[in-house]
Amino acid sequence: MLDVITIGRSSVDLYGAQIGGRLEDMRSFNKYVGGSPTNMAVGTARLGLKSALITRVGDEHMGRFICETLAGEGVEIGGIVTDPQRLTALVLLGIRDQEQFPLIFYRENCADMALCEADIDPEFIGRARCVTVTGTHLSNPQTEAAVLKALRIAREKGLKTALDIDFRPNLWGLAGHGEGESRFVASAKVTQKLMSTLHLFDLIVGTEEEFHIAGGSTDTLTSLNAVRQVSSATLVCKRGPMGAVAFDGAIAKNLDDGLSGPGFPIEVFNVLGAGDGFMSGLLKGWLTDEDWPTTLKYANACGAFAVSRHGCAPAYPSWQELQFFFEHGVRNPALRKDQELEQIHWSTNRVGEWPQIRIFAFDHRSQLEDIALDANADDAQIGVFKQLCLKAAHTVAEGRPGYGILCDNRLGRDALYAASGSGLWIGRPVELPGSRPLALEAELGLDYGSALAEWPREQVVKVLCFYHPDDAAAMKAGQEATILRLAEAARSNGLEFLLEVIPSKVGPVGDTTTAEIISRFYQLGVFPDWWKLEPMRSKAAWTAACDTISRNDPHVRGIVILGLDAPEAELAESFAIAASYPLVKGFAVGRTIFADVARQWFRSALTDEEAIEEMARRYDRLCRLWDKARRRSGQTTTIDEN
Repeated sequence: MLDVITIGRSSVDLYGAQIGGRLEDMRSFNKYVGGSPTNMAVGTARLGLKSALITRVGDEHMGRFICETLAGEGVEIGGIVTDPQRLTALVLLGIRDQEQFPLIFYRENCADMALCEADIDPEFIGRARCVTVTGTHLSNPQTEAAVLKALRIAREKGLKTALDIDFRPNLWGLAGHGEGESRFVASAKVTQKLMSTLHLFDLIVGTEEEFHIAGGSTDTLTSLNAVRQVSSATLVCKRGPMGAVAFDGAIAKNLDDGLSGPGFPIEVFNVLGAGDGFMSGLLKGWLTDEDWPTTLKYANACGAFAVSRHGCAPAYPSWQELQFFFEHGVRNPALRKDQELEQIHWSTNRVGEWPQIRIFAFDHRSQLEDIALDANADDAQIGVFKQLCLKAAHTVAEGRPGYGILCDNRLGRDALYAASGSGLWIGRPVELPGSRPLALEAELGLDYGSALAEWPREQVVKVLCFYHPDDAAAMKAGQEATILRLAEAARSNGLEFLLEVIPSKVGPVGDTTTAEIISRFYQLGVFPDWWKLEPMRSKAAWTAACDTISRNDPHVRGIVILGLDAPEAELAESFAIAASYPLVKGFAVGRTIFADVARQWFRSALTDEEAIEEMARRYDRLCRLWDKARRRSGQTTTIDEN
């Protein structure tokens, strides 16, 4: 069952990355999903509602981007139709200053405007408790027919119905292409069209200007009363920094006398998409039977998040984030600069789940260079061998979730590129092998951020640091500074970060050594998405490490165990201990799988097929050992059964 189905626009938003300049002067753009119904589907899903979207997208890369992004956000995409003839809509947007937000709609004969009655499945509509539509799709006879069909079905089945007026004059043909920012142009024709449908809704939401177009008057109270004459819906009027008011009966003589909820004094950074964030919070409260003050509190808060961040849908909060905000309040009016809040935003809105992960690590560089040298082989063969490693990983994974690789770019570029989009978890190392103090590969340059900007989003930034609590002060300071800078660069580029620490190669370790290191990095403000830890032999050590991580970051992805070229029997022993800790999601093992095979292959003692087969056998064996350890520990997941 679904809580809400949204119907209408879907697009790819290309947001100017530079702030404070003209759209003409933007040098680069960030890519997000967009369109009011699409944004609302994401916003409500993040708040815990089961949402779905009915729209059309093109049969091309941007259409797939929308579908994949929505699926990753938990939105049901069964109602999205792929149009073989039309392109997905695009929107270019910018942040000129606190009051100007230019945008250009590229929607000429776009896919979502081809939505038709045949795209509305009564059974799909019947799965929901609410159908929410936006005004734009009433501007065209074909899309209007589709919307009206959905509304008729909803009302026949006793579902709730909601309208976000979402008035964009140029999408109704009332303004030119360069007037995308315009929010109001009077039109008796548009007013008549909206008036003819308002009786179909239980909830109608709009800004004062949107109610002006719906009610046919530039006096807000007059327009609200005009809408009330044709509709018994609850009317929610958004008033910008003054919050919003709701009228579930007669319209009061003063807007301030409507039902209201608390507002939040924050810095306005970007108003684009704020209304969709507001609507997401409103639907959350309305569909969970909260009273109107509470519902408007949700809506106002979600709108506050939206105006504080870059982008529309990416700015919306998760339910956990919203609760944290209510508990702690506005600590920095520029919400995007509240580091604790931003960490919760990041960690609770990551796309995809990895309840288990079995990683074949062949990111080794110096080790394979040594093996090639011993065999008098050309270093170019290392890249070929890494492609065989990737094939072995695919042989075991068979397209199932819960498998991954670690692969470098310097020697394994072709394998790294080939892995993209395969469904494998992909980690990519940046440390210069064996370096202490930590140094990074030359490709990172002096400015880590600009180099990481070239990485695909699915790649996880992995760094290994030989670090020990007893290191000299200068050694500590240098390594910590490098990791802190790298972690910030990864986050600013939307990339997940894996931190691997190996204290045993530096000095003696006890049950608290690794936990002390973990605690130190959290104190510095480094919040890895993943930790990669060496196998610890005592439960006390694992308990200390896991407790430290959970205390500092309850939303961390998890821990993977590294192999250190250990024999299979030793790995099985370490798996048996670690698997009992829910935070430990799997392993990242390399040389145990490939080292012997590499030595033979580089000497031409094995064919490609034989090398793939042997590495797949070893990798599969380790996966089975891990699964067995998980089952015995009671941590079995559905992935185990695959």
